[in-house]
Amino acid sequence: MAGKNICRYLSLLVLLIVNISSAERIKDIAQIEGNRINYLQGYGLVVGLKGTGDGKATQFTVKSLANMLQKLGIVVDPNRLTVRNVAAVMVTAKVPPYAKAGMRFDVSVSSIGDAKSLEGGTLILTPLRGPDGQIYALAQGQVIVGGYEARGRGATQVKNVPTAGRIPNGAVLERDLPFRMDSSEVNIILDYPDFTTAKRIQDIINQRFGEGTAFALDSATVRVKIPEKMNPVDFLAEVENLEVSVSQTARVVIDGRTGTIVLGGNVRIGPVAVAVGSLVVKVKEKPQVVQPKPFGKGETKEVPRTEIEVIEEERRVVPLKGTTVKDLVDSLNSIGATPREIISVLQAIKSAGALRAKLEVL
Repeated sequence: MAGKNICRYLSLLVLLIVNISSAERIKDIAQIEGNRINYLQGYGLVVGLKGTGDGKATQFTVKSLANMLQKLGIVVDPNRLTVRNVAAVMVTAKVPPYAKAGMRFDVSVSSIGDAKSLEGGTLILTPLRGPDGQIYALAQGQVIVGGYEARGRGATQVKNVPTAGRIPNGAVLERDLPFRMDSSEVNIILDYPDFTTAKRIQDIINQRFGEGTAFALDSATVRVKIPEKMNPVDFLAEVENLEVSVSQTARVVIDGRTGTIVLGGNVRIGPVAVAVGSLVVKVKEKPQVVQPKPFGKGETKEVPRTEIEVIEEERRVVPLKGTTVKDLVDSLNSIGATPREIISVLQAIKSAGALRAKLEVL
């Protein structure tokens, strides 16, 4: 019986146990300030579609097409343009840190009108701007779509998202991204701020390069001085590969929509007893037709009839005496609880003060 419960539990719930390793490289838990991805975006047109572009009601597509033709020396009236092979799109890109002019990178293309599909389309030359409004790159090329849409008179078949796609190496950086690194010192920014981890990074760097090289400013920032006799690149390459013991907050994350529970490896639970029961109420309507007696003056009527059935499953009280994640999981398996019941159990255990972790519900 216990095996069936465990099988039912595993079929309904995805539960992940994350064990925090004893040591991590600094580059895996933090980043050098300025060494980050930069975002660019632009507005463009995709042409060459097979009748799946924007309709006439999408006015900005028609006006954009007229403006583009005007720049090419062709003057047309936007009110007289009717095309279905053009779609207005937003073009977005992520530029790697320290990118230089001439570097190529991928771009994503997404429809912003009422186009049905971008399959087979080509993005015409589109400038990509940064947050400061300056143009940093140009994008153009064949759009690759991972979905399709097939329409008929009585049915429509759609797979994935045909109104979004990518252009591999579709953009060229025209100017260097603005960045300046102080040659004397840099900041190391932790991905997840923690005072203990910041101090350990400070100590491991000072132990390797000498006292005073690193200083933790707060829970998220460690300031590092670059030695005068060392090349900054060589120094930072050595720093980011230093291993440090990570202090992680005990945390349980629950996604009730997908039935996913993630438990940190350092989650602990105190002694507590749990009983999970289910109460099912079934209401059935079975109306009956009543006929009058022969030669009577009565009328045929429908008489309502309601049946109510109450089913209460019996579940025994299960003590959770373990102090580790494995003990917690084994105890929940022995109950044979559903994902919804397990989420309720974890919330109740937290309310009882027995769950030694932060509980987050997405």
